[in-house]
Amino acid sequence: MTAGRFVKVVTVLAAMSMLVTGVWARVDPASFAEWANWPNHVHFLHDAGVFQIAIGLMLLCALWWRDVVVVVLAGFVFANTFHAFNHAVDLELGGGNAGDPWALLAVSVVAAAGLAVRLRTLHNRRNAKEGASA
Repeated sequence: MTAGRFVKVVTVLAAMSMLVTGVWARVDPASFAEWANWPNHVHFLHDAGVFQIAIGLMLLCALWWRDVVVVVLAGFVFANTFHAFNHAVDLELGGGNAGDPWALLAVSVVAAAGLAVRLRTLHNRRNAKEGASA
């Protein structure tokens, strides 16, 4: 196995471990808390779950995109948007104030705009390079 293939396999395995445990913590927090020997604080476990899901998605994004800024912005948008969702559905479980989901979502929108601008910039650079070499 080549070094590059090994790194890809390790990245996928790491992503899958984050996705599986993240989904588990999000979907069945009581079972996850028992397994992890953590207190069964549902909102905390939901947050932990979505952050793990976002890490898994960011790892997979790193296999698709080679630009570090794109990968971290995508990871942030995933994490913060899922976090906003948690705060919206967990208000009665310790998810904060009614305005928290909206504040988090506003930050996600700004980060998504930054991601879109970065992707467009990279696309334009690639097209300019291809045009110059043609």
